Amino acid sequence: MRLTLALLLLLACPLLPAQDRLVTAVPLVSGLERPTAIAHAGDGSGRLFIVEQPGRVRVFDDGALRAAPFLDLSDRVLCCGERGLLGIAFHPDFAANGEFFVNYTGNGGATVVSRFRVAAGGEVALDGAEEVILTVEQPFPNHNGGHLAFGPDGYLYIGLGDGGSAGDPENNAQDPMSLLGKMLRIDVDGGSPYAIPPSNPFAADDFTADEVWALGLRNPFRYSFDRVTGDLFIADVGQNAVEEVNLHLANTAAGVNYGWRRMEGSQCFNPASGCDDGALTLPAFEYGHSGGRCSITGGYRYRGNRNDALQGVYLFGDFCSGEIFGAVPDEAGDWAFSVLLDTDFQISSFGEDEGGELYVADIGGTVARLVAPLRIAPASGVYARNQSVDLSAVLRLPGAGVEAIDARLNGIDVSADFSACALEGTLVEGGHTLRCPGVPLSLLDPGHYEFGLSLTLTGGTTVSDTVTWDVLDSNEP
Repeated sequence: MRLTLALLLLLACPLLPAQDRLVTAVPLVSGLERPTAIAHAGDGSGRLFIVEQPGRVRVFDDGALRAAPFLDLSDRVLCCGERGLLGIAFHPDFAANGEFFVNYTGNGGATVVSRFRVAAGGEVALDGAEEVILTVEQPFPNHNGGHLAFGPDGYLYIGLGDGGSAGDPENNAQDPMSLLGKMLRIDVDGGSPYAIPPSNPFAADDFTADEVWALGLRNPFRYSFDRVTGDLFIADVGQNAVEEVNLHLANTAAGVNYGWRRMEGSQCFNPASGCDDGALTLPAFEYGHSGGRCSITGGYRYRGNRNDALQGVYLFGDFCSGEIFGAVPDEAGDWAFSVLLDTDFQISSFGEDEGGELYVADIGGTVARLVAPLRIAPASGVYARNQSVDLSAVLRLPGAGVEAIDARLNGIDVSADFSACALEGTLVEGGHTLRCPGVPLSLLDPGHYEFGLSLTLTGGTTVSDTVTWDVLDSNEP
């Protein structure tokens, strides 16, 4: 369904009241050189892999950035602008085969997708083990795409921009025989250097490149699969007017044409009118170039377990404005979104760890965790009445002043009790805590409890969190 332009471009439908703060960014590591991608290996190690545009992959592990790079391709990467080392994806069976893939701009300007393997022990890439599996010439220095991701089907998805310049002068995105302006899908296990999945939509079509999975894209710089549903979100960077997110639902037909250069988002581009013949797929949602916005950076649908308020929300950002948005569909499947957080980042990428928690990269050199601004402890769980707990609220907003406290236990207002016992402390990472030490759970009868806390901050913003506790009699098993 095509939404009205006013709805799409003015962000008219917030997903939650504007005064509710759902997320904040806590710096994880700084001093990086132009971070462009964040990934995990899916091997249970908990490591985060951070791609640096000049050609290195760094590892954040056990609370620190390792000094030695996991991979260093700086001798063969052409950087910077929109070129460089732009993407990384780990094989779904990485824990067993040690294979991972990168997407970079080679010294001659072409896009290169290569396979690497890890050395014994899996701590660094095997030296000199590059296997180039795909090279695509780029006619201009921009719109390289650059992202890589394995889908739920086990195939590798490669996003390629239209080749650059402005307005797609070679009409690559609509040229079925060009790999530019497309989403490609290949089988990295079925052939050398790869095979065409037999279910690719144009595998049996002599007039379309076999690798093409979708077409009509301008610069799909970042995209992601919903780890629960398998749906694919493709954030496509616009020309002069519209930034868009295209949504491909799992288990629906591939071979979709997303419209560029005939359309920019839901507007005609070339030709200026009569562009949509009904064969094009329009964005799920889009926004215009107002308020300093100019270039979308795609993110992820939140599926972690540390921020219930964001569950199922698709987070994405804008490179120029630094805003982080959240989008959700209504019952009819129409998407609405609003600003969740305003940062001073130039947002180059989002990333997801093994548990589904999200991170954001600033091209200036920082990677931050996206966390709930308020967190109650103890967390939801089962507790015995003979325990004492430190009841605390962690507020991760440096400099925030608390104007009012609303605390409720099973709906009963206990704000005065919480305020009377709460001791305030400073967090090393910024922000502060409100802590009631040594609260005896014997004050509660055995049963199920819901404790909710809402803080009204200076300026009227509110932050909230809720936990549930099952309190057992000390004699229960």
